[in-house]
Amino acid sequence: MARMNTPRAVLTLVLLMGAMVVSGVAAAATAPRNVIILFADGIGTAHVEIARLYNRHIHNAGLTITDVIMRQGSLGLMTSHPVEAIATDSAAAGSAMFTGIKTTIGTISMTPDGKPARTVAEAARAAGKRVGIVTTATVYDASPAAFSVHAKSRRDTQAIVDQYLTLGLDVILGGGRDFFLPTGTGEGNRKDGKDLIAAFRGQGYSYAATLPELKAATAKKLLGLFAWGGMAFEIDRDPAVEPSIRDMTEAALRTLAQDSPNGFVVLLETENTDTAAHRNDIAALVHAVREFDAAVKIAYDFYSRAPNETLLIVTSDHETGGLTVTYAQTEMTTSGSKRFYAAPEHLKLVSGITVSLDKARDILGKKPDPAALDALVRKHFPGFTLDADLREAILGQKMLERNCTYPTQCALGRMVARQTGIYWGTSGHSAQPVFVAAVGPGSDRFQGYMDNTEFGKALLGLLDAR
Repeated sequence: MARMNTPRAVLTLVLLMGAMVVSGVAAAATAPRNVIILFADGIGTAHVEIARLYNRHIHNAGLTITDVIMRQGSLGLMTSHPVEAIATDSAAAGSAMFTGIKTTIGTISMTPDGKPARTVAEAARAAGKRVGIVTTATVYDASPAAFSVHAKSRRDTQAIVDQYLTLGLDVILGGGRDFFLPTGTGEGNRKDGKDLIAAFRGQGYSYAATLPELKAATAKKLLGLFAWGGMAFEIDRDPAVEPSIRDMTEAALRTLAQDSPNGFVVLLETENTDTAAHRNDIAALVHAVREFDAAVKIAYDFYSRAPNETLLIVTSDHETGGLTVTYAQTEMTTSGSKRFYAAPEHLKLVSGITVSLDKARDILGKKPDPAALDALVRKHFPGFTLDADLREAILGQKMLERNCTYPTQCALGRMVARQTGIYWGTSGHSAQPVFVAAVGPGSDRFQGYMDNTEFGKALLGLLDAR
């Protein structure tokens, strides 16, 4: 290698070294102390817009997601496809977002050739940060699992829970008590006879099973399991039994902010948006988005107290349901029937629905009775009329299409669609890009059109730069 001993060569080397130092300082300066990821599983821009319009026309209120985060911060669009397909599942999408590596459907933060990929939770731990996961799903569901640990299959639920204990997450809140307790204990599903709740308590965690216990928790580590399986839809939730995503967000931020000299990273997920969209349930969806937005407001208030320290991201992993607001015909007759356009009065109709479509299915049972079906529509869907073809589909438990796999829910969802203009294209995931909205240090890295692996790399880059 030639020696650089001329004045010009020496000056060039000094300038290059100086630029590298300055670049490193700048990266550290833009790296957030805290990262709050608010994650509404399965929502796209249409889901947010229908909730915004619902809030405006029904409650005369705004939406923090659109009116504050999107307006003030950076805004981007993100793709969601996995390695082998166009439409994804939550495991592959979450894995790409939280490792920066694209993988296959059903895989939890493993490369396509089966090697563990470093997760955001692991990177945060290495940076000395406190880490939490919050979800209305089971805590071992695909998104929180991909954020944290590794599994060849999202179905390896017992192993996922075991890894949470090993990793030492500071906050775990959600449903999924079944895989923390052995078979024979309530609805416990563990096959090894272990009591993981006791194991977490043994490592200094407070344990909460109800909303009052959650509010009373003061320890620096917190485990909260509020249902044996996933938690209830907001439209059905009994607040005396289960907290909401807003309640859990408040508790998580309060807990993680304690004794955190290096800050924290937390994933705050509502799964209810995804499940409602799978069921083509617009009423459950808007209730879920509104409660999620209340959680966003709590997080934004936390951010506002120290805006130079906290990065706040609001996003999703994929779109579910192919939701759109359109016009429809007033009658199922010839083309001579009148057309109507979705309008505020149709949102008013939606606001009168009093149960989720899943609960409606549970009320009717596996063999719906005609009289019970008519009574259910009158009581819980005031103003709606069940067309004959949809009534037949429910009574006979027949699928409407190949991409609408829940006979009762899809038929009731189609009833609502025909009379409001709020239609669903599928009961599965779509390939539509999802939004990423962010405020705070590093938020500029999430603007523009990006792949979900680029989201992961940007997030990991900020954690590594601190």
